[in-house]
Amino acid sequence: MSAFTALSASPFSSLFSSLGSLLLWAGEKLAPLFGASGTAVAVVLLTLLVRLALHPLARSAARGDRARAELAPRVAELRRKHSRDPERMMRAVRELHAEAGVSQFAGIGPVLAQAPVLFAMFHLFSTGSGGAELLDRTLLGTRLGGRWADALGHGGPFGAQGLVYAGLFVLVAAVATWTYRTARAAAKAGAAGGDAAGDPALPGMAGFAKVAPLLSFGMLVTVALVPLAAGLYLVTSSTWTAAERALLRGLRTPQPKAPAAGRGRRHGSAT
Repeated sequence: MSAFTALSASPFSSLFSSLGSLLLWAGEKLAPLFGASGTAVAVVLLTLLVRLALHPLARSAARGDRARAELAPRVAELRRKHSRDPERMMRAVRELHAEAGVSQFAGIGPVLAQAPVLFAMFHLFSTGSGGAELLDRTLLGTRLGGRWADALGHGGPFGAQGLVYAGLFVLVAAVATWTYRTARAAAKAGAAGGDAAGDPALPGMAGFAKVAPLLSFGMLVTVALVPLAAGLYLVTSSTWTAAERALLRGLRTPQPKAPAAGRGRRHGSAT
């Protein structure tokens, strides 16, 4: 039994049904403004509302990243000091984090907490668990339950349906490019701050950090393969994530500390 099938057969099925009914109702209310695309707009709005509700977790993750970044120079010093004794180095790093009141998983826990909600949302939009009617609705004439291959069969990549997917692909590519450049810049900043090797308390994270920015481009393939409703969810969610990261950049990047007041005065008074 697949994970999606298990979810459909679980008590969550009533939740999916309720969400599907809510989306259909919202689509009818939005129809005077967006016509037959009202349900597709409702999918986007529901995704934005869920991400807004999860925003406090993202802020918590950003604060955790900032706290670890501020400790990076001291972690680098411990690496140099205990370079011949990895076990002692990891123990020293854990003690440093404990002393500073920083969890080694401060930036990971909130992300994991979001996963079940986001997975349920994707399941709803990719399987139509909320009711078959949901995926029978359209966006600019393109069925929400259809895929890119179906759109290509109705006019090719530049037909009316193909252009709907073209718009999604352009948006995904733009978000992925921004994410990739931002991640590379953050990696260079971390290297300059003495954190190039990654956190020794989290084995494998350094290698993952190098590959992770490229994963954003994989969404181009995903959007092409999943139903349009799921593609709308993914594109909306990823765009929100990019905007959220830009907003929270100040929380993620420690600011340089100002020189201690009085140092210049002491020098001046000595003259």
